[in-house]
Amino acid sequence: MTSESLAELPLDTKGELGAPLSSTSSIDKKGSESEFSPSTSDLLPALDEKPRFTDVLFRRKNLKLLDPDGCATRRSVFDDPVLAKHYWPPEKYENLHRFDPNARWTFREERAIVRKIDWRVMLWAAISFSALNIDRGNLSQANTDNFLPDLHMTTDDYNLGNVIFRLAFLAAELPSQLVSKRVGPDRWIPTQMCLWSIITLCQFWLSGRSSFLVCRALLGFIQGGFIPDLILYMSYFYTKTELPMRLAYFWMSSNVCSIVASFIAYGVLRLRGHLGKAGWQWLGCLTLVIGLATFFMMPPSPTQTKKWFRPNGWFTEREETIIVSRVLRDDPSKGDMHNREGLTLKRLWTAVCDYDLWPLYILGLTFGIPISPPGTYLTLSLRNLGFGTFETNLLTIPSTFLGIITMWLVTLLSEAVNDRAVVSMLEDFWALPFLIAIYCLPENPNQWIYYGLATALLSYPYTHPIQVGWCSRNSGAVASRTVNASLYNMFVQLTSVVSAYIYQSNDAPRYRRGNRILISISCINLIVLYPGTKLYYIWRNKQRDRIWNAMTPEQQVHYLATTKDVGNRRLDFRFAH
Repeated sequence: MTSESLAELPLDTKGELGAPLSSTSSIDKKGSESEFSPSTSDLLPALDEKPRFTDVLFRRKNLKLLDPDGCATRRSVFDDPVLAKHYWPPEKYENLHRFDPNARWTFREERAIVRKIDWRVMLWAAISFSALNIDRGNLSQANTDNFLPDLHMTTDDYNLGNVIFRLAFLAAELPSQLVSKRVGPDRWIPTQMCLWSIITLCQFWLSGRSSFLVCRALLGFIQGGFIPDLILYMSYFYTKTELPMRLAYFWMSSNVCSIVASFIAYGVLRLRGHLGKAGWQWLGCLTLVIGLATFFMMPPSPTQTKKWFRPNGWFTEREETIIVSRVLRDDPSKGDMHNREGLTLKRLWTAVCDYDLWPLYILGLTFGIPISPPGTYLTLSLRNLGFGTFETNLLTIPSTFLGIITMWLVTLLSEAVNDRAVVSMLEDFWALPFLIAIYCLPENPNQWIYYGLATALLSYPYTHPIQVGWCSRNSGAVASRTVNASLYNMFVQLTSVVSAYIYQSNDAPRYRRGNRILISISCINLIVLYPGTKLYYIWRNKQRDRIWNAMTPEQQVHYLATTKDVGNRRLDFRFAH
């Protein structure tokens, strides 16, 4: 159960911001109807899903008024002795010994702990993700150094390589998630990184079309599943309202990586002719060291940070209790499986058949198409317009830097107003006028006018972090979240497969036919898909409300005690939109 449904629960007390901490009594760890805390008046209200525009305007002022030593604990289902037992984590949950529903913590403690998690967990996750993008993105830099002529390939061969990479990538998504869930992401993620680093090194010996296609297939297969694995891992440490912003930092690190890679390429590509090799052949692996270090930098869970090489761990017992308790109070479903518990075929099939997530999969397929071809072909287009190899690499930096800012702002806006569907439309709102402008350019445009429009287009607010968090939030269980994250990312990878065939050689160099297709898809996203998805979830929530609210409290408790529904199939679950 998540906080989307907490507003429906029969909680009688109301918390106040900055209320002082009060002493609490113990609770039966089995979740029985033993006496709970004599008072929950010190608790904050559960987070709602309604837009709060006044918070956007006055949040900073409100934060200054909060007592740093006031209670930061939010009310949850665990404060009701009748309901708590239906949401209690099973004995196999690895963090159960630190879960205390009577624990109270202050704003000062919570902020310090979140900062520590940011530095320990999120920062290394961002570094790991950057390693992925260094190896995925070096093909774009290679294109500026006569990569295709050196291998006697055409842009159609280049497109085929991208398609094979994406197909292998998405084919590995679900298997990778199943392996990760069984052995633990802390083991599987660094293993993936080391394997793809070795494959990337082999690109030095590419000799033609066949070796290029084989290398792209192997690289895609090993990298597949990495992103959902990392997102699932981060969800163990963050609440649902904190995760989207961290995912934005996650993808911002990718843009920072692209900037750094452009500077690296600026130097490395000057090695053309050294030992008789082309400059692009020296764009080898920079990530093997990061992969090896990740074995030591990624603990299995908040309560498993002590190792022989880290005898004191990252967190004290008090901090572990706060981390575990705040995550489960926010979303009790995060405690329903062990972090090394594999998925059964039944749970896998249930997650695949979850039709309530299908609208998000469709958005995952279509939202990135209007931007993808212009971004993929930027370096080739700039070279065709007369820019040199080194100029082209440097000219890609401004749009990457601006993209960091717009992505951060749009994710912040989404969480501030508690909306995903409408805010995610901003990516297409941004892209559409620039796509139309590029389409209207003459046959031989001024190179700086084209560059300006392309840079503005590619500075778009990337809404993928919002939608990843949206899919995770609407999954409602660890097993579902594991599979649904992979399925969503598979559709995102299909975006690149579809996009690879929109710009074709017989439409070069202006790609007018391709740009017409991009404009059409952008309009479909804005007019049909995003509004339709929001309306669908509003309708589904109203359906659940009618059924749930028609039940007596006794019937609700009986349902919770006897239901076999899991995750977002439960009547007390409400979808975010």
